[in-house]
Amino acid sequence: MEEQLKDLALRYEDLEAQLSDPAVYGDAERLRDVNRELKELQPASELWRAWQQAQRELAEAEVLLRDPDLRVLAQEEWDRAREELERLREQGKALLVPRDRDDERSVILEVRGGVGGEEGALFAASLLRMYTMYAQRQGWRTDVVSLHETELGGVKECSVLVEGRGAFSRLKFESGVHRVQRVPETESGGRIHTSAATVAVLPEAEEVECAVDPKDLQIDTYRASGAGGQHVNKTESAIRITHLPTGLVVECQDERSQYKNKDKAMRVLRARLYEMERDRQAADTAAQRRSQVGSGDRSERIRTYNFPQGRVTDHRIGLTLYKIDAVMNGDLDELIDALAAADQAEKLKNGALE
Repeated sequence: MEEQLKDLALRYEDLEAQLSDPAVYGDAERLRDVNRELKELQPASELWRAWQQAQRELAEAEVLLRDPDLRVLAQEEWDRAREELERLREQGKALLVPRDRDDERSVILEVRGGVGGEEGALFAASLLRMYTMYAQRQGWRTDVVSLHETELGGVKECSVLVEGRGAFSRLKFESGVHRVQRVPETESGGRIHTSAATVAVLPEAEEVECAVDPKDLQIDTYRASGAGGQHVNKTESAIRITHLPTGLVVECQDERSQYKNKDKAMRVLRARLYEMERDRQAADTAAQRRSQVGSGDRSERIRTYNFPQGRVTDHRIGLTLYKIDAVMNGDLDELIDALAAADQAEKLKNGALE
């Protein structure tokens, strides 16, 4: 671990030196890359400096331990330095756990009503509201790409752009089947029903990372429409893009501008194609291990929201919180923090740093 930290700290110093090079300042793309890498390496550089300081203090205390008159004081200093080194070691292990390369990306969030008919669609609408409120708490921007509602205001399916640094690192644990147990609004007998909705979280891909050949696209325009005649557009501004090689279909009718709808639809299409490539690479990598917090498979039940008992249970880590109202209002940090910690612990266990 020490050697890894040292190498990262030396790389940080090298990048700092590059900032004084006029050639770097004259190249906007290179300058941006240097600054981005500096920001990524800063925690490791600071940790290495703290590690060196603790090592010096430990060595000084060991020298003082040889003096009988200073042994008691020196022992306290030695113990303190050892505790600091142990703390820094644990911090270093966490810091050096390989990060998902997509963690800093914005995401495409997709929510669909599942089993349960209208109640599943109404629950999907509740989840969409929950994630929108969570994004607001994080200072992220949300932008609806497509939304298909039921007559009662439920969500058949929707796609939302969530733009903000680190959005994928927080929301990636939400992919899967979300189950709800509650008395439906459509139930007159007061019986508790179980229904579900599915969530997919896709990292947004840059155009240069996921080039799409225009010849592979079939683009259709049509008039936007909505439940109950709402949001009807008198012009053909809605866009449907079909990616012919894969059969993927993306629609967008949220904007009145055909150009803006096409731009949004292409962003969703690139994200889906990028996710397909991620899945392929993961399947091809023999060392890929299943995380403790789940595979992110949309067919996997990950969480239950029990309204009569006021509890939310995440089945991947066995965590139950009795704060369902707060969770449904976007207070997801406790859940996501626990999932992130479990994910990091699993990575440490599978690839422990010596």
